[in-house]
Order: sequence, then structure tokens, then C-alpha cells
Amino acid sequence: MKPTVSIVGRPNVGKSTFFNRLVGERKAIVHDSSGVTRDRHYGESHWNGIEFNVIDTGGYVPDQSGQIMDGIKDQVHLAIDESDVILFIVDTEVGITDLDREVGRMLMKEEKEIIVVANKADNQTRVLESAEFYGLGFEHVFAVSAINGSGTGELLDLVVEKLPKITDDPEEYLPKLAIIGRPNVGKSSLVNALTNDERSIVSDIAGTTRDSINTILTFEDKDYVLIDTAGLRRKTRISESVEFYSTIRTQKAVRECDVCLMMIDATQGLEAQDIKVLREAEKFNKGIVLLINKWDLIEKENNTFRDYCDAIYYKIPSMKFVPIISVSATNKTRIFNIINKVDDVLIERDKKISTSHLNKFLERITKERPLPYKYGRQLSIKYMTQVKQKPPVFAFFMNNPQDLPANYRKYIEAKLRNEFTFEGVPVTMVFKDK
Repeated sequence: MKPTVSIVGRPNVGKSTFFNRLVGERKAIVHDSSGVTRDRHYGESHWNGIEFNVIDTGGYVPDQSGQIMDGIKDQVHLAIDESDVILFIVDTEVGITDLDREVGRMLMKEEKEIIVVANKADNQTRVLESAEFYGLGFEHVFAVSAINGSGTGELLDLVVEKLPKITDDPEEYLPKLAIIGRPNVGKSSLVNALTNDERSIVSDIAGTTRDSINTILTFEDKDYVLIDTAGLRRKTRISESVEFYSTIRTQKAVRECDVCLMMIDATQGLEAQDIKVLREAEKFNKGIVLLINKWDLIEKENNTFRDYCDAIYYKIPSMKFVPIISVSATNKTRIFNIINKVDDVLIERDKKISTSHLNKFLERITKERPLPYKYGRQLSIKYMTQVKQKPPVFAFFMNNPQDLPANYRKYIEAKLRNEFTFEGVPVTMVFKDK
């Protein structure tokens, strides 16, 4: 897993603006009023070739209480526990406040690497005035401007220096399989069934698994890392801070795995939250296998499984490349078909197709359906090539790529899958001007 950096401080010091600066997008809501960040925001950043996770936290006010404020404080502490480096954000425009001192005293108790980030240092005067924050008692103080980015380079140099070095962990060389899904669909039961070991607690109470648990699975002389994750819930149902943080860790598992095993309850079907997570896995180009658990509870007729799959694909028509397996984790029915299918998906994800083969394919499909005209001139794809594996990425070189209609791109992908399969694997197509 990547190391983690959390952003902590009192309200309205610019934590979310700094978070957006680190992750390179406007992911967190930014507003001048305090207390806007209540939910935790999770993102990824990199510096000098080192990747790390970033967590934005809400404004910490030690002496205030109430349901929302208590939740914020709990989540801040959870973020701190998870972190390797903590960025303590303060405001050079205001100077040291009593709240800063209280937050500082709280952080002093942590055995973590803490760096004071004096934000809003937008001019030389404020940069010089930032020296007063050494009075908080921490070794490192950096004057930065989250808005224009000044000072962040020197800060990040120290951050990546302080992050733990990722050593040669045997797990790093094993395929990582993230078992994801809503609460109580049987994820932990599947891990136990696959490993024949009570590695994970199994319970009928939704939300029992509060953390991501890694288990080594050996099957037919091959090793895999199984990541059993906490159940995913809609945000409106996440009332406990621990549970919200579990959702963040599940999102991390999705981003860092090779194959997502998306599990649903056969008696409930595919729901909107499941589709959202499938889209997330597709967005990050992960291998995907959809598992219908508790299949033993479904009354069977002719073509029951086929009809069930058709109903799923009707809801996700653009993801018909995702294989579906019906299983019963409790009865251990077809559970090892999952690993066989994972192997297939891993092979597909690593597949390399020669440029000559691709261009014969391209010539054939463009003859079957000629490219459209734009402004009286026919679009033309000169050639294509595969530029990446794990996940597969294809580059197409053509005139005026911005004018290629979406329906023709879908046509190319459909033909590409029909020719080369890529079962369970999202395919990325990039169209470049030539």
C-alpha cells in the first residue's frame, strides 16, 4: 500500500485548497466559511517519482461538541492513525491562535512525523512572519501559498523524504484481488471459504468488517493477495466516522488492486451503489469480475442464470465485457471458478497485440463501416498501435481526432473486443492528430 499524508488544522486555514493543490484537481469543496469540510476527502499525489495518498480532514476544534463536531474530531484522529506524515496547516494571515496551540498540543502526543505548513504566505512579508509558527514547538515550518503553489516544492521534498520507503514486499509481486460490495453480501465468508481459514470475522450484522484485511491465497501453486474490504454504503447511511473511514480504505483497495471482485447479493440484485463502484473500477482500469453470491437462495427455472445476467447487463450496457459468476460462499459452490476467471482476466489485462495485427484489423473494420465525413472531408485513421499493457491502452493516429463521433469510437471498441476479447478488462483508446 502507498504511504499516507493527512492534512490537519483548525477551521478555515485552507486545508481543502492545499489538498486540491496536492492532488491536482478541485476535488474538495472550497469556501471562505469555516466548517465546509465534514466528510473526509481522499486523493492521490506524487512527487519526485514517489506516490502517496492524501487525506483532507475537517477543521479540528477540541473544545466544541455536538454530533457533527464529534464526528469530525473522530475522523481526524482516524486519519492521524492512518498517516505516515501529518501536515499541520496554519494561517500566516492571522498568526498563531489559541486553537492552533490546542491542535498543536494534540499532535505533540502523536508519534508521527509532523510538518507545520504556514499557508496563505502570498508575499515576502508573510513568508518572513511565518517564522513565528516555530513557537508551536515543531521542528519543520514551511511557508506556502496553496492558491498559487509557492513554497510547495520545498515542502514536498521533505514530505517524500520522511515517507517510509516501500521495501521489496513479496505481496508487491502478487496479483491483488479486492473483494468489494455492499455490507452483508458475504465478502468475508468468501475469503474464509477460499482460504479455509477463519482469517476474517464472519457475522450476519452488516458492517462487521471495519478495515481492509490482506490474506495470502495459494491456489494450484499460485499465490494471490485477497483484500477483504468493509461494506460500501451510500453516504447518507454512513453515520459512524469509523465506517466512513472504512469506505475510504475500500476506495484505496479498488485503486491499488489488479482485479476487483464485485460481489452482490442474489436476492437483492445490482443496485445503484454497486454500479457506482463498478464505474470507479472501470475508471481506474482494473480487471473486474462480478460475483452473484447466495445463488443457493434463488429458485431456479430454465435459463435463470442467463436471464439474471441479462437483467444486470441491461443496467450496465457498456460493461458487457465484465464476466459474471454465480456462487455460494456459505456452501463453497463454484468459489474456485472465481480464481480461474481471475487468471483469465489477468492474462487479458497483460495481453499484447502486434502493431501489424492491429492495423490489418483496423483496415478491415474501416472498410466494413467507413469513417464519417466532417466539413466535406472524410476522417481517416492512419494506423493504430498498443502503447501499454496492464491495463491495455491503444493509440490511434488520424486527422482531426476531435471530430470522431462517440458512436464510431464505440464501434471500434466493440469490434476490438469481438476480435481480441479483453474479457473483464477496461480498454483505453487514445486518438491523436497525425
